[in-house]
Amino acid sequence: QVQLVESGGGLVQAGGSLRLSCAASGRTFTTYRMGWFRQAPGKEREFVAAITWSDSRTYYADSVKGRFTISRDNAKNTVFLQMNSLKPEDMAVYYCALGVGPGMGYAPIRSYSYWGQGTQVTVSS
Repeated sequence: QVQLVESGGGLVQAGGSLRLSCAASGRTFTTYRMGWFRQAPGKEREFVAAITWSDSRTYYADSVKGRFTISRDNAKNTVFLQMNSLKPEDMAVYYCALGVGPGMGYAPIRSYSYWGQGTQVTVSS
């Protein structure tokens, strides 16, 4: 089993920045990829960013490319999401996810076996 704990959400003005963290514990040696997803009220959960554990290859949704950066700290089994130039449409609950294999690729929810509890990001206009 793997446990994921997110932190770093909060309230920020449009144009501001936030940094989310996700600490993994348990059977983390099985990690293939970690990702961030988000879900706004009334909308489906959507892919935001992902990083492959072996080579740090990164992937981003078009809506956040150039504004968000995903990174990792192997020693601490932690993944980060640096969010800059935040927009009101970025407001959502952000979830950390961990996949133990390639699955169906980096974007599908089904590629990830473990999920955090989510952290709220609120962007005021």
